[in-house]
Amino acid sequence: MGEDYLHSKLDIQDKLEVGGRSVGFFRRKEKSNALAEINSERIKDDYPRSPLQAGISAPDFSLESESDKRVTLTDLRGQPVILAFYPADWSPVCGDQLALYNEILPMFEEYNAQLLGISVDSHWSHRAYAQDRNLNFPLLSDFEPKGEVARKFGVYDSQYGLSQRALFVIDEEGKIHWSYLSPGGVNPGADGILSALESLQKRKGS
Repeated sequence: MGEDYLHSKLDIQDKLEVGGRSVGFFRRKEKSNALAEINSERIKDDYPRSPLQAGISAPDFSLESESDKRVTLTDLRGQPVILAFYPADWSPVCGDQLALYNEILPMFEEYNAQLLGISVDSHWSHRAYAQDRNLNFPLLSDFEPKGEVARKFGVYDSQYGLSQRALFVIDEEGKIHWSYLSPGGVNPGADGILSALESLQKRKGS
């Protein structure tokens, strides 16, 4: 009994220190959980809390598309890239938005720009959605870890577990040229994208 009592006291008085600073006393079996929670909060703090702005290098990523191909952002260097983050396949506003982009793809192609749609849906959902809507551009699955790429760009809605509706135009060198965060229920259209692509072209020609 004396040994059990001693072990119990040692468990209670196991101190947890982070960065040389005491953050409290925990039972040993709870200590690892406390550390995991602290590390999780640190990871959250590493992500931007608002959309990345112009002039910042776009975080690289590699995601699976609806066609089972992986798309890596750095592989697209040398041409403009349009990232269209959206909340979910099959939702009405997303359907209208992506249908518009699909319709004006030739206008994007005039600027040699590659359009990529990104949401937290699985690539199976993307495949069914793309086939149903006859979409002719890649839909990338930010599925696992969920929303990782959206977090890196500062456009993940942790309350609902979805990407926010956000647009980015990335230049040929991989830097963000323009970004826009739209209200969730509003179709942002394509005017901002086309203006950003036009300004990129003018900058290149100057």
